[in-house]
Amino acid sequence: MTTENNNDTLQKFIFDNAAVRGEFVEISSTWGEIQQRHSYPPAVKKVLGEMVAAAALLSANLKFNGAIVMQIHGDGPVRLLVVECDSDLRMRATAKLAEGVTVADDTSLTDLLNAGGKARFVITLDPTDKMPGQQPYQGIVPLDGDDMATVIENYMLRSEQLDTRLWLAADDGVSRGLLLQKLPRHSGKDDQIKQSSEADELETWNRAVMLASTLKQEELLSTDIQTLMNRLFWEETIRVFEPAHPRFHCSCTREKVGNMLKMLGREEVDGALDELGQLAIDCDFCGKHYSFDKVDCAQLFVDGTPVEVLLPASDVKH
Repeated sequence: MTTENNNDTLQKFIFDNAAVRGEFVEISSTWGEIQQRHSYPPAVKKVLGEMVAAAALLSANLKFNGAIVMQIHGDGPVRLLVVECDSDLRMRATAKLAEGVTVADDTSLTDLLNAGGKARFVITLDPTDKMPGQQPYQGIVPLDGDDMATVIENYMLRSEQLDTRLWLAADDGVSRGLLLQKLPRHSGKDDQIKQSSEADELETWNRAVMLASTLKQEELLSTDIQTLMNRLFWEETIRVFEPAHPRFHCSCTREKVGNMLKMLGREEVDGALDELGQLAIDCDFCGKHYSFDKVDCAQLFVDGTPVEVLLPASDVKH
């Protein structure tokens, strides 16, 4: 399912005479689409909404045709958070909670996801047009941080060696974020960024971070992008680009669900069929229903070898 809208906006900008770039994102319609399909506790909704904003901000700088997938594998009440965003800013997201848990509204990220200290944060870069034998790039690190922005900042510094700062906020109505990134001086700097001294760039970076750090979550949630940009950076010389528009889109297909069943193996699939008669599978992201009977499943294992499935995006219902 794909929803077209112009309400959701991602705005890129760069600081003149410095290798510092920024992005604001405001996601309301897409965030509403994601929430329509599940009823999450407020604490879970907040973290997932912040991940949605962060995924859009990071996807805006993808250098290939494909998707970024952010996952947190938790060991607390929340077992899994997944947000996927492709290079066209088409997004989907879901969360899985442990059965029977009750989550207080003020539960911290650590208590939600890292109660035992074993949670993992995963970012996967998955090109659409892979070369023969090419696998998605995947970075896996411990969940390091007390909030979503810090987790991603630590990941970017550790895995990408990029100074990145994020300010994220989400509630029932909107998911918003601000990203600032200090680009390396000697690796493909944007042609539109004029040359400047290292000292000047560091001064610009520090000043931009200081200004952005005055931003409170309540202000981020309640203020539109243009107002925020004017309020924070009115004394800076910045260049603003044409805005992009995130939107909800689920990439599930019957073929992908079939491939997932192949990966389970014929013995497990046949055992489930003997018990259930047919397999009813719902996509965790969009709720679309897929049904496979014995003939369908037999055909799966007659056809060619299974295609790699990036995410186990569905559940077999017993």
